[in-house]
Amino acid sequence: MYHQLLMGTKGILLAGGRGTRLYPSTAVISKQLLPVYDKPMIYYPLATLMFAGIREILVVTTPRDLPPYRELLRDGSAWGISIEYAEQPRPEGIAQAFEIGARFVANDGVMLALGDNIFHGPEFGVKLARRVADNDGATIFAYPFRDPKRYGVVELDSANQVVSLEEKPEHPRSSLAVPGLYIYDHHVVEIARGFGDITDVNRAYLAAGRLRAHVLSRDNVWLDAGTHDSLLAAASYVAITEQRDGVKIGCLEEVAYRMGFIDRAALERIAASLAGTDYGRYLSGVARVA
Repeated sequence: MYHQLLMGTKGILLAGGRGTRLYPSTAVISKQLLPVYDKPMIYYPLATLMFAGIREILVVTTPRDLPPYRELLRDGSAWGISIEYAEQPRPEGIAQAFEIGARFVANDGVMLALGDNIFHGPEFGVKLARRVADNDGATIFAYPFRDPKRYGVVELDSANQVVSLEEKPEHPRSSLAVPGLYIYDHHVVEIARGFGDITDVNRAYLAAGRLRAHVLSRDNVWLDAGTHDSLLAAASYVAITEQRDGVKIGCLEEVAYRMGFIDRAALERIAASLAGTDYGRYLSGVARVA
């Protein structure tokens, strides 16, 4: 068990938008509430924030979808965290999350996670917590990708310093896509004003000489579950990995326990409340052997 508590760093989980790429599945439900194998999609990025040691989280979603998120996640206290909610009336770009969450961020650093991005890998949370602790300005991540033009693309020099950033370029300057996970100091609230595109925010940090990029190694997995094909691929990955390794990815109760956010007695109470379900039996097993 380990506990990495990052004082002065908060998390924003962006779960807004219309989810048009997944229509008609998203006609009456938020994309991030759709299942990725055995858990709602939003569990996975929430677990990422928790593994980074972040315990104060703001969920940003649409007015229509806020009630089911509140019913699902409540105030987060069951997992030893604090969850607040804010409405995004209209999707006007990722950077809008900082305008909506300005009071929440206040004078703290912040990690922004997109609700349809899933990360998994050995010691990924420990590495991520280190990046949060070391952040001075802004930190983005880079992932080698066969077809990066569907994403933001970052170009690095031989010393891994950022040279350029492009948003969905037709002819990318590199094969490094930028995943939906970003770390900023509190100045992002002011910098993001007037920007909708998160790439423009990152360019502003780059122009100020305060942007760093960390290349994720191939033993880390990044999945964007925002299309029918990628949602199926993400579910398949989670299913195969869980069945092979006997562990659950994105299990919030287990993450909370291993991070020291809740104790064994709390984990056992949650498991008992879910008796008769596979999920409850799994949590009971975690409590017994951990």
